[in-house]
Amino acid sequence: MFTGLCLLLHTPPGRLGRPRDVNPYPPESNLSVEFILETRGLTKEFKGFVAVNNVDLKVQRGHIHALIGPNGAGKTTFFNLLTKFLTPTRGSIVYNGNDITAEKPAQTARRGIVRSFQISAVFPHMTVLENVRAALQRNLGTSFHFWKPEDSLFHLHARARELLAEVDLSGFADELTVNLPYGRKRALELATTLALEPELMLLDEPTQGMGHEDVDRVTQLIKKVSAGRTILMVEHNMNVVSSIADRITVLQRGAIIADGPYGEVSKNPLVIEAYMGTANTELQGAH
Repeated sequence: MFTGLCLLLHTPPGRLGRPRDVNPYPPESNLSVEFILETRGLTKEFKGFVAVNNVDLKVQRGHIHALIGPNGAGKTTFFNLLTKFLTPTRGSIVYNGNDITAEKPAQTARRGIVRSFQISAVFPHMTVLENVRAALQRNLGTSFHFWKPEDSLFHLHARARELLAEVDLSGFADELTVNLPYGRKRALELATTLALEPELMLLDEPTQGMGHEDVDRVTQLIKKVSAGRTILMVEHNMNVVSSIADRITVLQRGAIIADGPYGEVSKNPLVIEAYMGTANTELQGAH
């Protein structure tokens, strides 16, 4: 129930303006950093029900990695484990070579893991520019500096406008957020997430509920902002996944049933049967 914007209320200041190659949490020297994120035997049980079952996932740095699976596969629970809103029953989470399994949500967010697109959580009666500026406020030491006089925050406007340009919202800067079309609100959420300077972006159903035009626009925005970042996304739209994901992991009943490039995974009989109920067909979006 949290997005990147929500996390600014829970996240210590200090990442804004720091060069991306400076890591406040140096990786342990005996672990590989080729993979920005690894889970090892990650498991979550709820009173005997296994929602996430012994998941070994590796997300390569700089990739767009899609996590897919039918409803009830455990994708949202898995994301909740990564962002520390759930505690694993067993297993570990390693980020940049550091075991972060026991860390609190704020610590995880400060490392640069930011989750977005679960729900629309921008401020509806603030302008588009003000929403992005609010996300930038975190660096000042408190999330509520945006209630101070306008002139004291003017220096943040330039960066906010840069972020709006990055997600093609420059022409909407002074528009009240409540008046934005749904797809543009999603783009605004992307801008507020980028304001937190994520190293790893967790996108939860970024195109859910969109028409074709908005799906295409947001898909291209995700591809655009992935430069210099890593993205792990849950997405049901196979056309989106096939067009931008470097690697796919498929969950069913909490366990991984396939992992690899889309062209390979989409032809896997176990994956096709999980989605279509039969292996004698082709997964939508396969190419």
